[in-house]
Formats: sequence, structure tokens, C-alpha cells
Amino acid sequence: MKSNHRLRTFACLVAVVVLWTNGAARAAADDTKKFGGFPPELVDFVPYEKNPVFTAAGPGHWDAKIRERGWIINENGQYRMWYTGYGGARVGWKALGLATSADGLSWERYPNNPIYDARWTEDMMIVRRDATYYMFAEGFRYGRAYVFGGRPIDEPHLLTSPDGIRWKRAGALEIRDAAGRVKPGIYGTPTAWIEDGEWNLFYEIMDRGVWLARARDPRVWTNVDDKPVLVPGPDSYDNRLIALNQIVKDKGRYYGYYHAMGDDEPGRWSTCVASSDDLRHWTKYPGNPLVKSNRSSGILVHDGQRYRLYTMHDQVDVYFPRSGR
Repeated sequence: MKSNHRLRTFACLVAVVVLWTNGAARAAADDTKKFGGFPPELVDFVPYEKNPVFTAAGPGHWDAKIRERGWIINENGQYRMWYTGYGGARVGWKALGLATSADGLSWERYPNNPIYDARWTEDMMIVRRDATYYMFAEGFRYGRAYVFGGRPIDEPHLLTSPDGIRWKRAGALEIRDAAGRVKPGIYGTPTAWIEDGEWNLFYEIMDRGVWLARARDPRVWTNVDDKPVLVPGPDSYDNRLIALNQIVKDKGRYYGYYHAMGDDEPGRWSTCVASSDDLRHWTKYPGNPLVKSNRSSGILVHDGQRYRLYTMHDQVDVYFPRSGR
């Protein structure tokens, strides 16, 4: 009798677990359907009530202003943020700064900033592979011939570091067309993703589209196609300009976070997202933009429990997923 009772009790517990699991799966599926096939924890954010969490230092400092994409990494519970500082003039020298935080909300500048100022460095992102940090950043080509519209011409370059503090320039990135021919151009917002030993590089040309190139060596890149993989429009929130900031892989699918400008808010950037199964064909989130009104250069950072969305230009704001509040 006791044995039968234990069996019935165990069967009831199993049934409860199955029902709960199926219910949770259905709820998650319903949430994803509600957000156009995108997981709500990746697209549905609310602003932190104490934004901004980091700002420029102001007049008289090397980082009187901060510009474009910075990068945040959470390693073992310590947050590090790399950012571009400059004196305030649009053509002013762009240098690299570092700030640290225990919670990703209260930040302290590194005492020996700037940590790299030997070459113009802005709009950077970082990939860590084994014991090396790889930084992909905009630079500029030197010389009077390389100034366009009163500003230097973008030239993406690669820097490496053993610790995220001491950086060494590895050189300019070489972009080739799909046939393997060197393809001179004005390339910006370099965004790298490495998978199965292959490097992927997304870049924009004057913010008119996003191209994808691949490599085994992260300095020489060949286009997978000479047509862009992501273009502005057709909707008015991003029908003018776009640039990809970050790739995130979640449950086997890729999510590309990008900033955009359109007729909805001329002259003002927004943060948006698109998804892909293969890094080449992208579907934009129907609820874009995630954040608008000049909150751009957005990236996701996992805090150990959930993703946060940070926008980096021209101050650092953070947004938490609505479902986790």
C-alpha cells in the first residue's frame, strides 16, 4: 500500500511539473508572438530612473565630451566601460578612456586616462578571444587629402591588449570585395563577431547601409557579397541612415542592435534591432525603435540574470527589461 501511495504521489508531482513547464513554454511563446517573434527580454525595455549613469567630464578635461559607441563588458561581476573622449570640437582628437563599476550603474574613471591616445580612436567595440582583447574602432586617414566635408575620413583599425588597459595598434583594416580585390572606401562603425574560428565584420559606408565581410585573420576582410546585408527603410524611423553596433546570439538566433535615423526624427538617432538566422538576411523588429530621441549606439550587457540595454551617445543611459522589473 505504501509503495502504491508513493507511486501515485510521484506521478502527481511529475504531472504538476509537466503542466507548469508546458504552461511556462506557452506563456513564453505567447510573449514572443506578442513582440513579433522577438523575445521580450531582448526588445522591451524601460529606462533606469536615475539616468544618466555616466557623462562627459565637462570643459577643461580631456573628455569634455564623449562620442559615439563605447563598450561595456561584465567580467566576473566587474564592469568595465571603454569610451571615446575629446575636447568638444567635432574634429578634435578622439582618445580612449576607461571606467569601472561594481554594478554597472555607478562608474569611476580610471586614474590614468586616457589609456590610449597615440592614434585617433572612436566608435569602438571589443571582442575577447582567449587571453587577448581585440578592439575594432574608427580612426582616420592622415593627410590633407583625407578630409571630407570638414571632417577626417573614417578608416577602421584594430588594436589588441592583454588586459584591456595597455593597447597596441595592429594596423588599419583592409576591406576587399567579394572577388578578393582591395576595395578602398570610407568605412565606419566596425562590428566584429567570431564563431567557429571565423571572424565576421559588419561595417557601414557613410551610414547608407551595412555590409558583411569575413576573415580568418582579423585584419584582412573579404565581403560575403558586395551588396549590403542591412539597408535603411522602408519605415520612416530608419529610412535615412543606419549603422550596426553589436551582435548578440540568443537561443540559436542572431540579434543585431543598430542605430538609425529617419524622417520621424530628422537629425536624431534612435536604437533599433533586427534578427537573423545566418548573419546575412535580417528581419527588423516591428516595434522599432527600442529607444529614440538621440539615445543611440545601443549595446546589450548581461548582468548575470538578464540583459540590460545601454545607450552610449552622448551620455550613457541604461534600460532594464520590463518583464524583469
